[in-house]
Amino acid sequence: MRQFNERIVLQAIRLHGPLAKADVGRLTRLSMQTVSMIVDRLIVDGLLERLPRVRGRIGQPSVPIALRAEGAYTIGIKVGRRSLDVLAMDFVGNVCCRDVLDYGYPDPRVLFSALEAKLARLNQTLGDRAKQVVGVGVAAPLWLGGWRDFLGAPPEALEAWHDIDLRARIGALTGLPVEFAKDTTAACAAELVMGQGRAIHNFLYLFVGTFIGGGMVIDGRLHGGPHDNAGAVGSIPLGGNAGGEGRPARQLLHAASGFVLEQVLSDAGAPPAAAHDHRALSPELWRHTERWLDTACPAIASALTNAAALLDLEAVVIDGELDRQLVREIIRRTERVLDRFEWEGMVRPQLLEGTIGADARAMGAAILPLYGHFAPVHELFLKPAAESEY
Repeated sequence: MRQFNERIVLQAIRLHGPLAKADVGRLTRLSMQTVSMIVDRLIVDGLLERLPRVRGRIGQPSVPIALRAEGAYTIGIKVGRRSLDVLAMDFVGNVCCRDVLDYGYPDPRVLFSALEAKLARLNQTLGDRAKQVVGVGVAAPLWLGGWRDFLGAPPEALEAWHDIDLRARIGALTGLPVEFAKDTTAACAAELVMGQGRAIHNFLYLFVGTFIGGGMVIDGRLHGGPHDNAGAVGSIPLGGNAGGEGRPARQLLHAASGFVLEQVLSDAGAPPAAAHDHRALSPELWRHTERWLDTACPAIASALTNAAALLDLEAVVIDGELDRQLVREIIRRTERVLDRFEWEGMVRPQLLEGTIGADARAMGAAILPLYGHFAPVHELFLKPAAESEY
């Protein structure tokens, strides 16, 4: 019970920011004596700290209690189809250091040796702080070996993933507890904890990376589904295409993925990486990017309409490994398509820009051990404030 109460206090401060002891007691419904004892103990343990006294308000000046950034650290690893991201995050959620490896496809024969080297450099950068790392979170597609033809990768490179337990391999590399989530589910967790999810409790999350994928938040909880694959929007079949002549129907990922934009820009003579930064918006490439938008945004709008009819969403949050202005343009053009749709019998969700960006998957991965180690239960941090109040 003591540990549970300590975690409740930490959770209240994480979700609401620095709080006076009286506010901690109100949110957690613990007695002031209990709150005072727990806060003092967590300050001694280095997980909390007192901020300067707040003056100028009615009543006695209050002393806010905040999470101490140096109290603990986690490692987030994103194993993607086109890149490997490794970062360290402090107890508050700040990224301390990060390293990236870009590649054409995820070949495990190359990836694990590179990951080992990057983890060694990260530990060297952390120095003495490495002793305070409580765990590793891993974010990766559930089927890293899938869509081989779409990516144009050698069969033997991707087929090797079918026999690899990614969580176990990374656990052996680090010697630390490992948490795993689908990459876009991890990104959704980051948005839920540190972004739009603080105010919205029912939303579909879309992330435009190499592929387009997503996550689901229902009643303030990250919803993984029985196969941990909820929010797999990239696999939604495109309307008006039943496959025909024995061919499978095209999916949303074939129209709205970053990989498709890479191909469009490559055909125009630009490097593929231009799809993910300001170059996609340059005068030289804009007409090619716009051609991708003309296909991607109607496809996204169609998928969102179906999702809204099924799930009664408050909002759809759209983010990606793209220039921020391009994310906003996707939202603007998708809204314009939605204006032409028939909304009778359902409620149109608002479209919101995600707040995390390219690091969302790795940061979401790093959040997993943080909450596994310090939250009262795994699900508690996903409860809406109106229900739990902490």
